[in-house]
Amino acid sequence: MPKLSVDGVGEFEIPAGKRLVLALKEEAAVDQLHACGGNARCTTCRVEFIDGEPTAITAAEKATLEARGLTGVRLSCQVLCDQDMTVKAISRLEGSGRADCGSQPTADLQPQPAEWTEKS
Repeated sequence: MPKLSVDGVGEFEIPAGKRLVLALKEEAAVDQLHACGGNARCTTCRVEFIDGEPTAITAAEKATLEARGLTGVRLSCQVLCDQDMTVKAISRLEGSGRADCGSQPTADLQPQPAEWTEKS
């Protein structure tokens, strides 16, 4: 099982292949935002990788980050926990002014079909 370390929160064993947004919410009990429900549209699920950032990125994540001009962050809804990683949860419900974190992301990557590319 991959280990997920969340800066300031702790270390957790995560089922291989689980979406990072769900691991943050369910295993680490982090109030991670995911306003679009994990569909790579809103960027509210941003995290910073401290270590173990995957080199693969979904085409949807890459397009969304480029369109918003975001660098140095990843969308937790588009990352699968298939290796040990350390992240900083930077987009949280507390202090956001939102009523809730967003609609529940599905277990499978969205949007489908998930297309992978290399992070540049």
